Amino acid sequence: MSEIRLYVTTTESKAEEILDLLSTVFGEEDFAIGTTEIDEKKDIWEASIYMMAEDEAEVRSRVEDALKTTFPDARLEREVIPEVDWVVKSLEGLKPVRAGRFLVHGSHDRDKVRPGDIAIEIDAGQAFGTGHHGTTAGCLEVIDAVVRSRPVRNALDLGTGSGVLAIAVRKLKNIPVLATDIDPIATRVAAENVRRNGIASGIVTRTAPGFHSTAFSEHGPFDLIIANILARPLIRMAPKLATHLAPGGSVILSGILAAQRWKVIAAYSGARLRHVRTIWRNGWVTIHFDRP
Repeated sequence: MSEIRLYVTTTESKAEEILDLLSTVFGEEDFAIGTTEIDEKKDIWEASIYMMAEDEAEVRSRVEDALKTTFPDARLEREVIPEVDWVVKSLEGLKPVRAGRFLVHGSHDRDKVRPGDIAIEIDAGQAFGTGHHGTTAGCLEVIDAVVRSRPVRNALDLGTGSGVLAIAVRKLKNIPVLATDIDPIATRVAAENVRRNGIASGIVTRTAPGFHSTAFSEHGPFDLIIANILARPLIRMAPKLATHLAPGGSVILSGILAAQRWKVIAAYSGARLRHVRTIWRNGWVTIHFDRP
C-alpha cells in the first residue's frame, strides 16, 4: 500500500508552528511529522505529515480542522510516495559517515578507513541503521561518550535493525551485547553484519516481540540499554525497560523528533531515571538517561 505525504508550503517560522500544532494534534500516534527547507534564500519550507493511504481520509480531516483556526490560508497539498524499497534505494552510492570516533561504511569504501577510526561495515539491506540517518548517528555519538566515561559491563541494543549500534558497543569495549528486534529479518541481517565485522562471539542476536521474552532475563540486567525506535513505543515501554537497567546504568534513546522529546523525558523521569543530556541531529534527538 502506498504512503501519502500531506504538506503545507510556507515560511520557516510558520512551518515550525505547524509542526508544533500537528505534534499536539497527533500526540503519540505513529505518524511521522517534520519540516523541510526547500529554498533558503526565499525562505520556503514545507511542514509534512506522512501516513499510509488507508489512513489518509481521517488524517486529512484532522489536519484540515487543526489548520482552519490558526492557519486559515494554509493550502494542504498531497504527494503519493512511490512504493520503492527505500532502505536499499537510499543506501545506493552513500558515502561513509563519521559519528564520534566511528566510521560507518559499505564494503566498497573500505579504503576510506583512516588510522584511529573505529570502522563499522554495513551494506545495503532490509534492516534500518547505517549511520546516515540522524537517529543512528546521534546514538553513535552518545554511545562513544558513555562507554568512554562510565563503567559498562553488559549492554542491550533494543530494536537492533542492522545491528550497527550493537556492533559499535562491542568495538568500543569487549563486553557481552544482546541485540534484539521484533522483526526476524532484522535479526538475521544484524547477525550477518556482526559476522561481517568479525565480532560474532561477543554479540547475541535474538528475535524478541516484547519484554516477556526470556532473552532479557537470561542476559540482563544491563548497565547500557540503547533503543532507537520511535517516540510512541519508547514512551509505552518506559516502566518495563527501566526494570532491566542495572543501578548506575545508562539508557540511550533515539527515533524521537525534536517536538516529541519532552514526552519521552517525562515518561523516563517517571520511571525514576535521570535526564543527562539531549543532542540534535537533522531534526531528530538522541536522549541519554541514567539511574543514579
